[in-house]
Amino acid sequence: MTAYPPPEWLTAFVEAVPSLGGHRFSRFLPPPEGGRRSSAVLVLFAPGVEPDRPEETSVVITERAHSMRSHAGQPAFPGGGTEEQDANAVGTALREAEEEVGLDPTSVEVLADLPTLHIPVSGYDVTPVLGWWRDPAPQSLWARDRREVARVVQPSVSWLVDPRNRFLVRHPSGFVGPAWDVDGLLVWGFTAGVLDRILDLAGIAQDWDRSVVRELSI
Repeated sequence: MTAYPPPEWLTAFVEAVPSLGGHRFSRFLPPPEGGRRSSAVLVLFAPGVEPDRPEETSVVITERAHSMRSHAGQPAFPGGGTEEQDANAVGTALREAEEEVGLDPTSVEVLADLPTLHIPVSGYDVTPVLGWWRDPAPQSLWARDRREVARVVQPSVSWLVDPRNRFLVRHPSGFVGPAWDVDGLLVWGFTAGVLDRILDLAGIAQDWDRSVVRELSI
């Protein structure tokens, strides 16, 4: 089994994380009294999905099951609400990733906890946990829990930063944010926002045309 090191840009970003406040990631931060529930997601970067191109870093995104009562069919990082057995945000993120997409927690190098953010629509306080999938082979990720996950996509970072693949979406509420169309999955909202900020703060984002805005129908 081959263990791949994280790319230099990701290592440099991790070193900078302690100096980055939550406002660098979102304007929505946890209220003083805390949100309705604490949760965590795993922002998992990995060697490329093509066997002959492990240097082509990718990121793991799920499509939520279309039968779910909330956020059905929407993009998400593996994750969920904190439970009693979880020691911390890392424990929550890794447990949820194992349950949802069959990820072996021992194959992940946890790099950092990003600042805890707040999702107003749900009232959740969410801690993104940054991870590197150092031992992906011979694993593959799949929708292990069909009640929560419809499928898993792994777009490459080089594709994500390509200006041709970038646009904004406008929600009927007036919210405007970054988005991607990944194999027919519209990646937007919290997931796209966190990913956009990581790529930008890591210094690998490229200039893109923010006048391209697609209307979002929910």
